Amino acid sequence: MKRIGTVLLLAALLTVPYWLSDQYYLHIVITTGIFIVGAMSLNLLLGYTGQLSLGHIAFFGIGAYTSALTSLGFDIPVFWGDGRIVHEPWHPAVGVLLGTLMAGLFGYIVGKLSFKIRGSYFVIVTISFAEVVRLVALNWIDLTQGPLALSNIPPLGYDLPLLGEATFYAKTPNYYLVLALALISYVVIRRIVQSRMGRAMVALRENESLATSLGIDVTRYLVFAAVAAAALAGAAGSLYAHYIRIIDPDIFLFIYTVTMVIMVVTGGKGTLAGPLVGGVIFGVLPVTLRAVAAPEAQWIVYGVAMILIVFFLPRGIVPAVVDWWHRRSGSAPRHTRGGTPGEGSSSIAAGSERWSKVKSEAALPSTPSGKTGS
Repeated sequence: MKRIGTVLLLAALLTVPYWLSDQYYLHIVITTGIFIVGAMSLNLLLGYTGQLSLGHIAFFGIGAYTSALTSLGFDIPVFWGDGRIVHEPWHPAVGVLLGTLMAGLFGYIVGKLSFKIRGSYFVIVTISFAEVVRLVALNWIDLTQGPLALSNIPPLGYDLPLLGEATFYAKTPNYYLVLALALISYVVIRRIVQSRMGRAMVALRENESLATSLGIDVTRYLVFAAVAAAALAGAAGSLYAHYIRIIDPDIFLFIYTVTMVIMVVTGGKGTLAGPLVGGVIFGVLPVTLRAVAAPEAQWIVYGVAMILIVFFLPRGIVPAVVDWWHRRSGSAPRHTRGGTPGEGSSSIAAGSERWSKVKSEAALPSTPSGKTGS
């Protein structure tokens, strides 16, 4: 039954450009899909390690600027002497790859430096990092054009011997590019959270002291989550740059990070489907309100909807729907997030079993085939 639902969902997603004829709404779907990928990457950090990053948009922007500059080329003076650094334009596909790698590199640097602290201090570091990157993009005129923006960014495309040449100016091929990135991101995140690394990250989220006592390297797993989340956000930013074809320092605005956080929290942080559901709701809702309400009323309804969801469904929409379904079918719900204090002995037992599993897997040696030895 689950496989049938997955196949039907994929079929519906693949046919969207054929039954959604209005190009404006297709544009909304594309941009929403890009930010859903950003929300999925943030969920890996916020939902599975419990670390709130309010500077996540920085990696999105780094990917966008890196890919755009790689594709446009640049000619800038060096910081000393009379020399210049000249870069000839490369294929946009190379720019997307470099944007992803560059964002992942900055994720590693920020993770290494900031994961020595926790709580509100970590939040401040991430916000400060995003602001520093924004100021660099705003003031390094020779490279980024500052507030004048980078324009005429070449769209993605291909030039292959057997397939010929094509450039993706239209919205339909860009939709399929975003859909492909979203599916790849979902599969990558799913593999991570269902692996030993994912269980270790959940252990750190639930009880860091206990996880450390079991031999889990806190910094290692947190930095890994930061790198993976930053790289996926950078890939989304790269696609955004080549689709919109113009970017400026406003791409680093704090509101975009808030949008990703809203998608994660309302959908259900720590769940694979949460950012998807939250992203669809809060991506489509503004467009729906635009047709029936004045601009002032739109923001009021948007804020009230978010508050109601958080108030009545504190764990998010997806966990609430899953719990309702299990109650309706009479089966015991599967605890994906573990128990919180005061939830009862079943949650404590589930948590103990998970800790034992993590500890036993961490202690087992690996064989050349990749399986743990007995």
